[in-house]
Amino acid sequence: MPKPYSKEPIKVPRFNEESGFYTTPERSKIMSKIRGKNTKPELAFRKALWAIGYRYRVDSRKLIGRPDIVLNKYKTVVFIDGEFWHGHNWEERKHKIKSNRDFWIAKIERNQQRDAEVNLALGQQGYKVFRFWEHQIKKELDECLQKVIDHLQKTSSLNL
Repeated sequence: MPKPYSKEPIKVPRFNEESGFYTTPERSKIMSKIRGKNTKPELAFRKALWAIGYRYRVDSRKLIGRPDIVLNKYKTVVFIDGEFWHGHNWEERKHKIKSNRDFWIAKIERNQQRDAEVNLALGQQGYKVFRFWEHQIKKELDECLQKVIDHLQKTSSLNL
């Protein structure tokens, strides 16, 4: 299947000593502690969704982008994105990156580009995609949950 997404992928330099990047053992230890799944906002959202009675899959490898939450019955996926990794307020924040700018700016912009590609691909497969920032889940869990629930109820009423 040809890619309908026309932009050329951003090239991210390898983060290694050969490319001019040097990391200390302390920095390496800190970076290894960063979680990619089962973060506190994800767990809070999943727990709230489960309490209401909706059942889901977690980190489905069957779908592009490995959504954090998949509700197959409703063809709905939810991503909960970290502010740094996915570039929240990117135009303001990218000027504040001081070290390894070549790597981090390319890395985050490629993540944003990949997010757009994933949204498009999942939409073409008939999925409704929800993306929330971690801070939205932490501060406005009920509002985020309500957006998803409204969609799920609308979808289930259409299938009757």
